[in-house]
Amino acid sequence: MKKLFWYLITALLFVSIPTTMLNAESKTNTVSITSTTTTKTTDALMVQLNEIKSMDISTLSRSEKKELRKEVQSINNKLKSAGDNQSAEKQKGGLYLSAGAIIIIVLLLILLL
Repeated sequence: MKKLFWYLITALLFVSIPTTMLNAESKTNTVSITSTTTTKTTDALMVQLNEIKSMDISTLSRSEKKELRKEVQSINNKLKSAGDNQSAEKQKGGLYLSAGAIIIIVLLLILLL
């Protein structure tokens, strides 16, 4: 019984270690390198996006609106690939658990308590 208890505690510890903590150092290094090298280009893209947003779109024809949409989408894609998009800054890494892992954790907690 004592061995089973220690095996379950060990298994619970292995399951509870978030994998994002293991890769945190390498991810922060790559972000700092890319942010310093692409700051000028992302600033220029943000200025261009702000100019497009401030335009009066009601006076444009249908084809011009399509071109503007495509241009905005391409700029957004470039910003996402550079990692400087504002929505990307708001998103934080997390730990994702499958339904099976949650069931196993709940069962282990019930057995231990």
